[in-house]
Amino acid sequence: MSQAQKGILAPVTALGAATLRLVSEMGAMFLFFADSFRLMFSSFGQIPKTVRQIFFIGVKSISVIALIGLFTGMVIGLQTYYALSKFGSEGFLGAAVALSLVRELAPVLTAFMVTGRAGSSMTAEIGVMRITEQVDALEIMDINPMSYLVSPKLAACLISFPVLTTLFDLIGMAGGYLTGVTLMGGNAGAYLYRIDSSLDWEDVSGGYIKSLVFAVIVCTVCCYQGYFTHLRKDKGPEGVSQATTTAVVASCVLILVADYVLTSILY
Repeated sequence: MSQAQKGILAPVTALGAATLRLVSEMGAMFLFFADSFRLMFSSFGQIPKTVRQIFFIGVKSISVIALIGLFTGMVIGLQTYYALSKFGSEGFLGAAVALSLVRELAPVLTAFMVTGRAGSSMTAEIGVMRITEQVDALEIMDINPMSYLVSPKLAACLISFPVLTTLFDLIGMAGGYLTGVTLMGGNAGAYLYRIDSSLDWEDVSGGYIKSLVFAVIVCTVCCYQGYFTHLRKDKGPEGVSQATTTAVVASCVLILVADYVLTSILY
């Protein structure tokens, strides 16, 4: 092949190489998730470690989720009230707030907040253990690093995300009530009635399915980036910082992609 032909095909070659790297990375992450999921049920010793991770991932995120949920609900209530008032449909405020939160905003924003607070910490923790050879020490002591470090975090995410999403839903609806009813003077009975009449189990279950998928994405991506920090070009603390940044950005992008796919399938 001549140099001219190689030059013409260079963009195609680069695109193909990037696609192969992406497919390889996604396959490696899937195998990483499958192994960690299998090890969740390896022994009863996983339970105390999982409880500690639930405290770190779930309990310590409650204050952030509550604050974000409150102001998200207040903003939705305020903006939706203004929009509905132009058509004389203020009575549908409760339905608009509830459906917006339960279907979309609660699972997505919960995943974003947990990614920023706990996901980055998981990547940094495992990454530091990797570059300081603590992961190698676990293998020498015949302790499976995946079972010790990753599986409890995955189990904790699968438990914590739906609970935090429920908390976000409830506080967000209360925030919508504060602005739409208390501040703007909407009808309290109509607000609560529309919430009750508009929400179906399909809406609620769809939000829970999304939260579980987001839990898998966040935990898998963050732990994977930390676990394989030593394979990066940049070593040491710089490699850990880059792995943490990559984990947060990749998790947020995949959450939005998965949200679109799940919304297309579920609703």
